[in-house]
Amino acid sequence: MVFLAFAVLAAGWMLNVRLANGAQSHTRTVQLAVPVIFGLTLLVVWELLVRGMHVPLVILPAPSLIAQRFVGSTHILWQDFMQTFVKGALSGYLMGCGAAFVTAILVDRSDFLRRGLLPVGNFVAALPIVGTAPILVMWFGFDWHSKAAVVVVMVFFPMLVNTVAGLRESSAMQQDLMRTYAASYWQGLLKMRLPAAMPFIFNGLKISTTLALVGAIVAEFFGSPTVGMGFRISTSVGQLALDMVWAEIVVAALAGSLFYGVVALIEKPVTFWHPSQRS
Repeated sequence: MVFLAFAVLAAGWMLNVRLANGAQSHTRTVQLAVPVIFGLTLLVVWELLVRGMHVPLVILPAPSLIAQRFVGSTHILWQDFMQTFVKGALSGYLMGCGAAFVTAILVDRSDFLRRGLLPVGNFVAALPIVGTAPILVMWFGFDWHSKAAVVVVMVFFPMLVNTVAGLRESSAMQQDLMRTYAASYWQGLLKMRLPAAMPFIFNGLKISTTLALVGAIVAEFFGSPTVGMGFRISTSVGQLALDMVWAEIVVAALAGSLFYGVVALIEKPVTFWHPSQRS
């Protein structure tokens, strides 16, 4: 099976190279087919190598065993998803990004806040989550509230820094033009500076999608009810049920990718004028 794995890898590689460099490489079908073929090739090679080399389950389970566990534990995985992603990650993401946006408006209007708060934000953002998560769990309890608090701390300052940078993107000439038209601060903010800041704001939102899910999962390692992705991963590792661990990793990867994709889809019509969105 080892030789068959290398043969499948070579065949998939050659097919992808041919598609990527072919005359139809610019079409939507080929652009979707290349990553799909690449992913399927890796899964087949993984399956063949694990079975051919008789790798123990506790080291690395085969994709077929992970899929079997995934299908047989959908009710458990769904409960973990709702607890970790919807209650912890999503609620903390909305609260943290919303609070950061409002704070960025205040920082933009105050030189004192900009000079005093942003350095503190950089310091807090550099703190390791494994140090802050246990403290927040002790403060807010073992339910989803503490996980949302961890997510708020993780996403607040990246979102704040990106929003403040975006609000300062408009040039002095553009601001002088708005003053020439007798525009108030809020008129200039809503009609010129905020639209110009949208690429920066969405950059912060996309960065925060990954941080939110990671923060919620890691926070569950330090205390959680008997449900949640982090709780399930921690207990399954102790039980040597590595197929369940990988099933939870698949759920987390799918949820994180979908979350990022939704934000990116919203970004495209909002920032259609930006060079990064032009085909």
